[in-house]
Amino acid sequence: MRRGYHLKSSIAFVFFVVFLCFISLLIITMMKVPDIITSNGSMSFYNNMNSLKASDNYNSIGSFGNMMINMLPEDLTFTVFLPSETAFERDLRLNTSDSLVGEKMNDTYALISRVLGFSAIPRVLDSTMVSAGKEVSYDSLSGFELFVSKDEGGVLVVNGVKLERVDIRRGKLVVHVIDGVIMDAEFEQSVQPDFDEDD
Repeated sequence: MRRGYHLKSSIAFVFFVVFLCFISLLIITMMKVPDIITSNGSMSFYNNMNSLKASDNYNSIGSFGNMMINMLPEDLTFTVFLPSETAFERDLRLNTSDSLVGEKMNDTYALISRVLGFSAIPRVLDSTMVSAGKEVSYDSLSGFELFVSKDEGGVLVVNGVKLERVDIRRGKLVVHVIDGVIMDAEFEQSVQPDFDEDD
């Protein structure tokens, strides 16, 4: 009887040791697995790999562009159709020497935040996601509908405005620089001067 008891105890002991080794091995293995938790259909390490440092593209989108980008939360995904510095000056009469100083700063901030509402969509849309010859539409943050397509030369166009540069990454943001400002008719009338500058 004692011999059978020792045999059963030895088997139980070996089973227990093997079980502990298996659990330890499992825990160690799981600790070494890279983080591949998906968010919005893309892997987190893929997002980090494609992100550019802010210093890499800070100057490429200008002061007003950076002001607009900084209005968006860093932890959410957006695509922004960002006016070029030339478009800010030509279409909205904003220039860095005058519009970012003193009391005009608040007006500039309000104007740019309004443009952001027309220009940003809450999803990733890079240039490869738009097929040639097809038009896709998305609602911007303000509910304004954006129509995105590629022209015959393969250049992206949004609401009739050509894109100058595409697929600039800023963390989770995708930025496309456009040669114009996206806005509705009412806002466009409000930013036009009351008189003709040639008079």
